[in-house]
Amino acid sequence: MQTPANKPASALMVVIAFATVYIVWGSTYFFIRMAIQHIPALLMACMRFSTAGLLMLIWCAIKGEKLFVWKDIKPAIITGLILLFIGNGAVVWVEQYLSSSFVAVLAAATPIWFVVLDKTNWRINFKSKATIIGLLMGFAGVVLLLSENVKNSTATPTNHMQTISLFVCLIGSIAWASGSLYSKYYSSGPSSSVNTGWQMFAGGIAFIPLSFISGEWTNFHWQQVTTNSWLALFYLITMGSLAGYSAYIWLLQVRPATQVSTNAYVNPVVAVLLGVFLANEKMTPLQFAGLAIILISVLLVNLAKYRKEKQHINVPAKVAAEV
Repeated sequence: MQTPANKPASALMVVIAFATVYIVWGSTYFFIRMAIQHIPALLMACMRFSTAGLLMLIWCAIKGEKLFVWKDIKPAIITGLILLFIGNGAVVWVEQYLSSSFVAVLAAATPIWFVVLDKTNWRINFKSKATIIGLLMGFAGVVLLLSENVKNSTATPTNHMQTISLFVCLIGSIAWASGSLYSKYYSSGPSSSVNTGWQMFAGGIAFIPLSFISGEWTNFHWQQVTTNSWLALFYLITMGSLAGYSAYIWLLQVRPATQVSTNAYVNPVVAVLLGVFLANEKMTPLQFAGLAIILISVLLVNLAKYRKEKQHINVPAKVAAEV
């Protein structure tokens, strides 16, 4: 498997996309919890991704893009099943049994799986001390940031469903890294929007049979869903999926996967800040220290990648000058 060359992209667009992935996705922990208070978890995920995917495909059709090219659809469906059905589905499901902060801690291990699973770049990643140190610092910072929440979550004996949820969340993190790498290396077609649309639609549809099998429809009544839950779902569809997920898939095509994965360090920070301002939670000095470590780790990873790219650009220019 050859490493695909990162596509050229506007620096401003890259900054906007990273800001969207960092900030918007950090808020989805809060809105997922709000949505599944009155909408069954798997059904909510189905409505979120199938609706967002359908809207994206309709928009692409209006723009005149080709939608039904099987060689492009097949890898998009596979990516959608791994990334959204398994990866994000795990997060949605476990938030029924684990606190969102605890889920954020477990999901923060995702960048480690990027490095472990990205076999194509093993030689590059494991030679970069700055990247490895940055990843380890980021994980340590998240643990420090949410250590008090984790301690509270494990203060009582863990019940059966919580134990299962821990393994489900671990599988979800591995699936997210695997699906992201598959999307980076195997996605085809000229349109990132069409690719993203099929991913979301396929991932959303996959939740339908699982939702029925799990019995979510047995005691569910549409009229009992509160306005807050509907608004949370609307936010997840528009900002979390149409804006956030599209930005993430696009970034995978134009930036190194390890760099894109740094969102797993910033998202918990945003989730905690939302808790402070919207749920009147308190930030302790220990949590502020964790926040600082995470931001430094993200900067360290990004600087390492930036320096490598700058070296690749400067070397050919230097050779040309000498000739």
